[in-house]
Amino acid sequence: MGMLIPSCAVLRAGIAALMVATLMHSEAAHAAKRGASRAATPALDAQAVDAAQFSAPSGKGRARGPSPATTIKAEILLDRAGFSPGQIDGQTGSNDQKALAAFQAANGLKPSGHLDADTWSRLTATSNDPVLVEYEIQPGDVKGPFNKSIPASLEKKAELKNLNYTSPRELLGEKFHIDPALLTRLNPKASLETAGTKIIVPNVGKKPAETKVEKVVVDKSAKTVRALDGSGKLVTFYPASVGSEERPAPSGTRQIRSVVENPTYHYSPKLNFKGVKTKKPFTVAAGPKGPVGNTWIDLGDGYGIHGTPNPQRISKTESHGCVRLTNWDAQALAKMVHRGIKVEFIN
Repeated sequence: MGMLIPSCAVLRAGIAALMVATLMHSEAAHAAKRGASRAATPALDAQAVDAAQFSAPSGKGRARGPSPATTIKAEILLDRAGFSPGQIDGQTGSNDQKALAAFQAANGLKPSGHLDADTWSRLTATSNDPVLVEYEIQPGDVKGPFNKSIPASLEKKAELKNLNYTSPRELLGEKFHIDPALLTRLNPKASLETAGTKIIVPNVGKKPAETKVEKVVVDKSAKTVRALDGSGKLVTFYPASVGSEERPAPSGTRQIRSVVENPTYHYSPKLNFKGVKTKKPFTVAAGPKGPVGNTWIDLGDGYGIHGTPNPQRISKTESHGCVRLTNWDAQALAKMVHRGIKVEFIN
């Protein structure tokens, strides 16, 4: 006689077999879906971005956002036109929306902060140059010196002799105003650590504005900076981090006292920043990864417009009473202003 298997054991065995089969089928379906998704995703290269177009939504379905290629093209065009989107990352975020709204307002369009057919038409008409170009990595891009890492605390930063980039990839990201992760995505097979390597980068090289800036307006609630000419016309626009609860930005009007390139940072115990334990003053070395980046526009009483070691956080985090821009935006603004120019803080 064969061994009798209890009916409950048979049921359990049947259920187990069914579950295994179901899981195998589900995993196979997911794998097929992932493969189909990868096959459907268009290549993100210079040709795709240069050829990218804005497609207006049709029908009553929910409007989809622009493709990554279209977003990258829009960000580069905005940057070149003087409406900084901050770090070019291929994602439609708050800084993109601020730059688009400023561009729309300057061009007589409804400042919605979103791409539409009219905005796309005006934006693409600003330049016929390709938005992505080939660049050969230079010896100066890779020779360093580079910091292995940058500590978070001010006191630890003060122990370092310099605050440089941590890699050629990071340096190239700042040089071309692009998120290093997106730079890698655009150049998946390229070595960003080797001089002579040819890579694809945003074509953001532009001539300095010829119009003289006569006034700077910092909007504390919108977290933006606008540079204006003598007639009040917009010259250039930037997203910014402005003040904090711990040390709010000033109100009213101040004047630019000086412009300093590659500044050191001096901490006073009177500031009493959270996380700083020492009661003695100290100095943090200069460098693009320093607390105020590579540019300081002095407004007096410890306030200033300056760069940042973290461009991806602009307008998304606070600043200790000051106005923080990306390093490249701070440098661009510094070249257009001079001592005595008024800086107005508004809400």
